[in-house]
Amino acid sequence: MRIAAFGFRSIPPAKGAAGADKFAIELLPRLVKRGHNVTAYNRRYPDVFVDISEYRGVKVKTIKTTSRKGFDTLWHSLRCTFDIIFNNTADIVHIQNGGNSIWALPLRLFGKKVFISQDGVDWKRDKWPWYGKLYLKFSSFITAHVPNEVIFDNVIAKKLFEDKFNKMFKFIPFGSEVEPDAGGIEILNKLNLENGGYYLFVGRFIPDKGLHYLIPAFKNSNSKRKLVMIGGSPNPSPYEKQLLDMASDQVIFPGYVYGEDANILMRNAYCYIQPSDVEGLSPVVLTVMGLNVPLIVSDIEENTYAVLDTARKFRKGNIDSLTYEINYCESNYSQMLSLAAKAQHRALSVFNWEKVADQHIEVFANS
Repeated sequence: MRIAAFGFRSIPPAKGAAGADKFAIELLPRLVKRGHNVTAYNRRYPDVFVDISEYRGVKVKTIKTTSRKGFDTLWHSLRCTFDIIFNNTADIVHIQNGGNSIWALPLRLFGKKVFISQDGVDWKRDKWPWYGKLYLKFSSFITAHVPNEVIFDNVIAKKLFEDKFNKMFKFIPFGSEVEPDAGGIEILNKLNLENGGYYLFVGRFIPDKGLHYLIPAFKNSNSKRKLVMIGGSPNPSPYEKQLLDMASDQVIFPGYVYGEDANILMRNAYCYIQPSDVEGLSPVVLTVMGLNVPLIVSDIEENTYAVLDTARKFRKGNIDSLTYEINYCESNYSQMLSLAAKAQHRALSVFNWEKVADQHIEVFANS
């Protein structure tokens, strides 16, 4: 099959990367390994881009976009759509993010098979202004009716769409396994960290992620370890600046870390914390589970589905509840390690990238 994919930022990941980039970097090379021709559309921002034409067998086309928040994805996706149609780069188009579903209309008119990956209920995310949420509600209608198929990574969002639109959709969860690292600890030395000496968060610095609960909860806890906050937001905002103002000797912000270094940081963390208010099926949570690292997550449905009874959960948005769980982790670490072992078994048996790739190929071929 000739497959084109867009809706993420870049492969390999660059500044501003998130779960969509993790998904692309895991799925697309596996499609190539199975004999398919894959073209990935990277974004080029005025100050951030990856200058490559091929990645692990995936052809990479880099197209310029704007840095204006909320419009960069739509503008890039429009240009990708035109390129796919007029240069006939693919017969099958895989689009990440239902907010891009409007481009399924011209793609289908020109005979392309279109598949949307929907990772959550986007209009619930606080990062969007009212007009953004209105657009996302409108695009959800297109998502439900125009593509050849919609693929959900979590059963909660899938059920919401099925109830709303009275249709059935596909479910394929993310994978969890990562390639073994070389065992180096250079990134730990670089950041002045010790194995087991820190709690960790990796992701975008946006309100959805609940970081304004995490930092005060950690500071209120009994822990003498560090809290390491990896990442940032693609377009620095007043919210991110407020978070950075909370930095201290104990709460550190190293910036963006990707690939093997990110996995090493996860593997050596004392505990990983995912405090999200809104989330899809988090690739980071699944990765941490697969690495046998203790977890604390907010009790939203998506996180609960991922971890079941294999992690400690706190009440969403409740600083005192999160503080309690951090203190529990400090005082009951043997129990945390037992939960982590259960989480690893669940992750590697249920969430598998090879299975994910095979399931996507089946959907592409038969829909």
